[in-house]
Amino acid sequence: MSQTDHAPRTEATPHVRLRWWTELPLILLVYGAYSAGRLLARGDVGTAVDHGLAILRAEKVVHLNLEHPLNRLFTREPWLGVPADFWYASLHYVVTPAVLIWLFRRRAHIYRAARTWLMTSTLIGLVGFTMLPTCPPRLLSAGHGFVDTMAQYSSYGWWGGAASAPKGLGGMTNQYAAMPSLHVGWALWCGVMLWRHGRTPYAKAAGLAYPLITTLVVMGTANHYFFDALAGAAVMGAGLLLTAPVTRLAARIRDRASAVLATGSRAVPSATRSPIVSGECQTSPGERIPRQRKAATSHESGDGAAAPAR
Repeated sequence: MSQTDHAPRTEATPHVRLRWWTELPLILLVYGAYSAGRLLARGDVGTAVDHGLAILRAEKVVHLNLEHPLNRLFTREPWLGVPADFWYASLHYVVTPAVLIWLFRRRAHIYRAARTWLMTSTLIGLVGFTMLPTCPPRLLSAGHGFVDTMAQYSSYGWWGGAASAPKGLGGMTNQYAAMPSLHVGWALWCGVMLWRHGRTPYAKAAGLAYPLITTLVVMGTANHYFFDALAGAAVMGAGLLLTAPVTRLAARIRDRASAVLATGSRAVPSATRSPIVSGECQTSPGERIPRQRKAATSHESGDGAAAPAR
């Protein structure tokens, strides 16, 4: 059995031809809704801290507390910590759109399903931010042993001490939207696309490396717990399962809208195409401009009937 037989299926034949001027506003709309919703979903700080500590305790119980050793390594070694901060602050803004554009231009037959998968998962993640505000490791008190590497190395980049936001804009981001980690979720989506649809060994290698390194980065920079990363992968799985139903629903909505538009643009019913007589001007069916002609009276036609139009 071939390898692709076990891979998640994202292929879908588009019903209509893809247009960048319709795709781009749609993507921007969903991302704008995600960003605004993420910002508005600010929970109580105490509740967020409690959730973060609960996750940390659960990880220690199952011996999956990988954040501490990675964070100590990134804090001690700037040659690892600084690139990791750049990776966390920028690549999800670059790689994810680049893969979308590549699919749109080179793999149009699977683009619509892949885009729907990504958007659906993103909106599920927004629900997670709203229902489970979580304090990331870097914002826990110092006694828990974490160092915010982005604050430590902020002089190397454009970000300030508040998350990965540019200096002075930390108040415009929700720093307690840590669960799930969509950095990991989006990286996993990119990895699947590159692995399944890339045609070179380099593309497939990037498909494996990108989500793996991103997972290490989000923990080493103390921006996410390991369970956040697992939740990001789970969100992408849920989005994949919902891709087909969401695609069918979108197709029904699109077809219904097209039918309404087509009905509104149909020709006027035949009853309204009868001859129109006004002010001694008369038109016949098929004429666009009335011709000046008078209807004949009975004494002109001689047999009591109106004379035919000339």
